Amino acid sequence: MGGALHDIRTSLPAVPEPTAVPTSAIVVDRAGQLLRPYTIADGRWRLPVTLGDVDPMFVTMLEGYEDRRFAEHHGIDWPAIGRAGLQLVRHGHIVSGGSTLTMQVARLIDGMSTRGAAGKLRQMVFARTIENRLDKSAILSLYLELAPYGGNLEGIRAASLAYFGKEPKRLTIAEAALLVALPQAPEARRPDRDPKAAKAARDRVLDRLVSAGIIDAETAASAKTERIATARKTFPMLAAHLGDAARRSNPNQPVIRLTLDARLQAKLEQLAADRAAKAGTKASVAILVADHVTGDILASVGSAGFMDGDRNGFVDMTRAIRSPGSTLKPLIYGLAFEQGLAHPQSLIEDRPSAFGGYAPVNFDGFYRGTVTVHDALTQSLNIPAVTVLDAVGPARLVARLKRAAANPKLPDLSAPGLAIGLGGVGISLEDLVSVYAALARGGRPVALHDGSGPPEKIEEGAPVLEPLAAWYVSDILADVPPPTIGARGRIAYKTGTSYGYRDAWSIGFDGRTVIGVWVGRADGAPVPGLSGIGTAAPILFESFDRVGGDRAPLRPAPAGALIASNGDLPAPLRHFRTPDMVAGKAPDRPEIAFPPDGVQVDLGIRAGDPGPLVIKIRNGKPPFTWFANGNPIAQTPFARSESWEPDGPGFVTLSVVDSAGRSDRVTVFVE
Repeated sequence: MGGALHDIRTSLPAVPEPTAVPTSAIVVDRAGQLLRPYTIADGRWRLPVTLGDVDPMFVTMLEGYEDRRFAEHHGIDWPAIGRAGLQLVRHGHIVSGGSTLTMQVARLIDGMSTRGAAGKLRQMVFARTIENRLDKSAILSLYLELAPYGGNLEGIRAASLAYFGKEPKRLTIAEAALLVALPQAPEARRPDRDPKAAKAARDRVLDRLVSAGIIDAETAASAKTERIATARKTFPMLAAHLGDAARRSNPNQPVIRLTLDARLQAKLEQLAADRAAKAGTKASVAILVADHVTGDILASVGSAGFMDGDRNGFVDMTRAIRSPGSTLKPLIYGLAFEQGLAHPQSLIEDRPSAFGGYAPVNFDGFYRGTVTVHDALTQSLNIPAVTVLDAVGPARLVARLKRAAANPKLPDLSAPGLAIGLGGVGISLEDLVSVYAALARGGRPVALHDGSGPPEKIEEGAPVLEPLAAWYVSDILADVPPPTIGARGRIAYKTGTSYGYRDAWSIGFDGRTVIGVWVGRADGAPVPGLSGIGTAAPILFESFDRVGGDRAPLRPAPAGALIASNGDLPAPLRHFRTPDMVAGKAPDRPEIAFPPDGVQVDLGIRAGDPGPLVIKIRNGKPPFTWFANGNPIAQTPFARSESWEPDGPGFVTLSVVDSAGRSDRVTVFVE
């Protein structure tokens, strides 16, 4: 007998510590709440769990039902084994088992059958070995991790999530009783396969616990009325894109803690799914939320549904490179403020203009004439933005984007041109949020990070904008008219729509939080009716509502801020000034933008219903004098368009002279 016991002991597996048992890798939020688990290598769900993670009443019920002398014995409960043997002889079948919780742990670790005498002896020897190596808490922890619950579920945490959709920290009496009953016959009692068998097993546990005095009859009767779940619930899959990326970066880390807030993440994922459904069957939504004080990413919604194939939900649109539309305009104006070229109340022209071969137009095709820089930005006018970008330089804009830890992608590796100011550059939602985080911080960049690795290093002492320029921009963005669901001044924000209605953006911030929203199709196809203000901005404001708490106020005006109307500004700031103007150089000569030279213009003269000929100019220095066939027809102080009615059909030469004596002329045929 001694030799047989020696052989058994030498063939037993090692006794593992609970922390050494292979468990599912999990991704958790900043507070430790589960975002997403992964199966172990063989496809089983076995989530890490400790005694502290489980409802104490479940442990009491487990011991009361399975092993009432667990705290007293040393792995083998001899009286229970004797009682079980007598019952077997008397009744001809098993009435109660004699296995202790330690013996069950031994069987789960060893994996050998315990139906025969040899297997039972091996189990008992291993149970004594386990008791000699581990304390009772560690043995219970092993049971909680390894107990089978049907299918590919192992451990109470996986079972509680799969059958009840919640962590095992707070279980009802009925739920705890079912989880006590399942490991004895996990496949036969699976509630998703045989809810009647599951209910019967649960109720037997409740009856025995009443007999043992652990619960009272009234509690048991109430628990028996609780409905049995008939289907497994899906495991949490919050922040699936970010979780997958974090796991790839940390393949050997069992618990990956991210900076996310699971509560906020769940709310925004639902918001994205709801709004994408309204935008179209293939439209998607991405939302990124960050604390711009710390750089922590609080929520990252990569798509409207990770498993939605129609929307290409597997594509993480927070990191996809897309055209930013008008969302870079605030930084453009900020550079002009920084260089002393403008003030928010400086006047700037919104008129037909050409910059070499580039002739931008406004989104709506209309021109507002002379406007303030403040209004040019709040109305997102294109021509003033390009005028300013031409003055501050596209290369400087790209350099400042990189200071904000953004990584703009220029087309064909070419030098940056003026088109980047209106979306002619590739950038991600994450990059845009990083840029706006810097604006919110008074121009100081911050490294956004999700906790999966060390934050990206930010160049010290290199602001994205000087504090005063950043405040001017933020103050203007706080005046951008909100969508119908929002209130003005709650946040500073900007919208953008890329060419062809492919991308709609809205990025905004308050004194603590910055949020970016993208709407579109992951495959880059157009979405009719898509726009930043109409589609993305409402989602931005709804996202801020879901952040909760009081809105943190925007930064106050820094020292040196000049809050004045245009008439009270110093003379050099009353009108936008290009660097050439600051240096005393005159602006470019005037050019007649319409009508083009040599064209034929149908004014309805031959039909007997003539209309006026509208003449438009760009560049030059006002006031302007207008001529038709050498005869002056008008002089205007600031207007860059004029109407003239010809006497009849034929060729006409139109010319304009600015205040510096420079001129331009075209010859057209009117009829």
